[in-house]
Amino acid sequence: MELKLYQVDAFTGHLFGGNPAAVVPLQQWLPTETMQQLALENNLSETVFFVPARLWGGLEEAADFDIRWFTPEVEINLCGHATLAAAYVLFHKLGFAKETLTFKSKSGLLKVRQEGKRFIMDFPSWKPAPKTEYPKLLPAALGGAKIMEVYQYRDLLVVLEDEAAVKNCLPDFTLMKKIDEKIIITAKGSSVDFVSRFFAPSAGINEDPVTGSAHSQLIPFWHEKLGKTEMTARQLSQRGGDLYCTQLNDQRVLIGGECVFYMEGTFWI
Repeated sequence: MELKLYQVDAFTGHLFGGNPAAVVPLQQWLPTETMQQLALENNLSETVFFVPARLWGGLEEAADFDIRWFTPEVEINLCGHATLAAAYVLFHKLGFAKETLTFKSKSGLLKVRQEGKRFIMDFPSWKPAPKTEYPKLLPAALGGAKIMEVYQYRDLLVVLEDEAAVKNCLPDFTLMKKIDEKIIITAKGSSVDFVSRFFAPSAGINEDPVTGSAHSQLIPFWHEKLGKTEMTARQLSQRGGDLYCTQLNDQRVLIGGECVFYMEGTFWI
């Protein structure tokens, strides 16, 4: 079987920034095991697959495509940067003509539209709850960083002292893998409203360059802390990424970012 693969840098305006995602359009699903093997072969934080919605039952009228995301080790329930990359490929490489693109996912319906160079994703709002108790290994796993507060929805959200503490954090990924949680560290920003980093060694990703799904938690958290509806954010990984954030309502957030096309190719399985 001959298939196409595209690679797109998401949440960046320049090549080799942001978070690279592999995008594989399909006409029908491959076996889950095959998609997981392809994600491992690609060895990026996420490989995204989508099929036309007409090929499955349920929400054909509500969605254009069904979408799934795989890290090199596991399938996940939501991924922002790979959704952004998939939207870029559909709009700019595959001729998708509607104003708004709708995906059906394990996290519900996700909508994407383009405004100039920026893509705007309509994602769920995951307000994290405070945690009075957290894993004992957490401070050591974060290299001894001073933990101010801990919250959680899907991922542990750890508030550090300031932007410098987030930037200079030196995680111990061996300890972090024992915790078996995806971890966001965050603080108020200097030139942006808030900054973050994201670690998921239990999912095969020590540090994710830019994590859209983490902002489903970060946006409602900082919306409440800062009293702002529209915010700018930066993920302080080595590649770095910029996100434009809106708390739309209690149920939804908007996450915006640019994409840069890197390559396309053909593979055979």
